[in-house]
Amino acid sequence: ALPQWKIYSYAGDNIVTAQAIFEGLWMSCVSQSTGQIQCKVFDSLLNLSSTLQATRALMVIGILLGLIAIFVSTIGMKCMKCLEDDEVQKMWMAVIGGIIFVVSGLATLVATAWYGNRIVQEFYDPLTPVNARYEFGQALFTGWAAASLCLLGGALLSCSCP
Repeated sequence: ALPQWKIYSYAGDNIVTAQAIFEGLWMSCVSQSTGQIQCKVFDSLLNLSSTLQATRALMVIGILLGLIAIFVSTIGMKCMKCLEDDEVQKMWMAVIGGIIFVVSGLATLVATAWYGNRIVQEFYDPLTPVNARYEFGQALFTGWAAASLCLLGGALLSCSCP
């Protein structure tokens, strides 16, 4: 799991370049200029924000659905020997796999968009101190790309009727 869902913003007067601070869904980390990275796993589930808890749940659901979609879609491939006697059932396995991919992509897209929206809200909140603001991290962009590919692949599989 990439811990760079949000990274510390240097958009203030107090710029500290000797370390980079970033947070993920499961831990927060500090990277020193020497290359040493120290991470701390979030202690309590009850101490986390509802946004973070929902994002965690949606990402786990998205990943599990993606794995199920891979399994189901593989059975529906024409090159697989499984269900080779019944082409209609094989086609429906590919379509069902595509639908599951779309649902997986939607779960991932909702999770990443919700988390990204929260980062933007906190960044522009006048009550948030300038030295406590975060920006989008690499994992958020990776999540958006993964969601897009799941949606595209799922749509293509769902339209694979002969």
